[in-house]
Amino acid sequence: MQFRSLATAVLMAYGAWCSMAAAEVPQDSPPGAPPEAIAKWRQMKFGMFIHWGPVSLKGTEIGWSRGKQVPVEEYDRLYLKFNPQEFDAEQWVKTAKNAGMKYIVFTSKHHDGFCMFDTKQTDYSIIHSPFARDVVKELAEACRKEGLAFGTYYSVCDWYHPDFPLGSPGGKTEKPNPNLDRYEQYLCRQVEELIRHYGPLLTMWFDYPQKFDAERGRRVHNFVRSLQPDILINDRCGLPGDYATPEQKIGAMSADRPWETCLTLCQQWAWKPDDEMKSFAECVRILVNVVGGDGNLLLNVGPMPDGRIEPRQAERLAQIGQWLERYGESIYGTRGGPFPRESWGASTQKDNTIYLHVLDRTLDQLQLPPLKRKIADCSVLTGGTATVKQTAEAVEVVLPNVKDRQADTIVALQLAPEEQ
Repeated sequence: MQFRSLATAVLMAYGAWCSMAAAEVPQDSPPGAPPEAIAKWRQMKFGMFIHWGPVSLKGTEIGWSRGKQVPVEEYDRLYLKFNPQEFDAEQWVKTAKNAGMKYIVFTSKHHDGFCMFDTKQTDYSIIHSPFARDVVKELAEACRKEGLAFGTYYSVCDWYHPDFPLGSPGGKTEKPNPNLDRYEQYLCRQVEELIRHYGPLLTMWFDYPQKFDAERGRRVHNFVRSLQPDILINDRCGLPGDYATPEQKIGAMSADRPWETCLTLCQQWAWKPDDEMKSFAECVRILVNVVGGDGNLLLNVGPMPDGRIEPRQAERLAQIGQWLERYGESIYGTRGGPFPRESWGASTQKDNTIYLHVLDRTLDQLQLPPLKRKIADCSVLTGGTATVKQTAEAVEVVLPNVKDRQADTIVALQLAPEEQ
């Protein structure tokens, strides 16, 4: 597979842009996304991550199994057999929407270098598979139709491309004649394709920079921002970016630094037959603790080789959506706190309401830190009644005495108006 060389004019234009950007932007302060763009994303709270590609034919992990579970020569030719005739972008988006998700981030290119969009920079793409359809385009259009925001995952490292210094397995082998400057140009041309052809995008979700340091990251950030000023950029391209991305774990509670936990519904990012799936209660626990910590949750699914989201995964997502349809007021548009997360659960807040998400089903009462504002009323969204006693030392909540407590007992504390 041969990569198409970039036109000399394009290389000169990008080089000129880099020089201009370096002169105009302070080296220690690349521009960030506008505060209103970050605030809008934070209010969404819940999104769908999708890892998919020809590797689904093997049921092994995307990128990481290249040269490990699957020989490189075989892995790199999987796309020649990839023909997911059951793929339906609108159905994927409806599945996300029914789950209560507000945005989708899709793997346009993972560490294996395979492109799931119609790129002009390489023939190693979905367009040159038997399927020959632009998956990213169809997803972007379906998201716009259904009112979901759309962003692209793009791997900074590329273990397939000859110019990126490291290769498979796991980005630990060295290639014979790499050219990182030329690869950086390749990356920027593809990023430009994604933003111009499928945007505006919610986010450019970079991953695993490896050889990209802060200097290269700064150039990429500035270039992305020049194409779309309000796009969000995460923390995996040599710089901190607009938000942090704790992976496969719930992030630390933080009201200052925006963050988003990325986590799999099953165990593997890409589809795996009979992969262990998280229970409904576990999904609720994760969502509540993420939002209660003032973060967003990007929950991953790995579609099957035929293009469908696995029915059992779609069913679990629908259960989450039904829960959010009833109790979403305690999640969407909230901020974490004011109480710290503890073993009992977490709290969220919006306007004059504090929501207590009690995840420990064995508790019959809570003792919480004191509040400066007076609690005017108390109700239970999940059924039953609770009582609250407020003193200068603590807030005591007696939980409803119901036979079968739900995965999350939600108590709403209504605060009295602030004194003028």
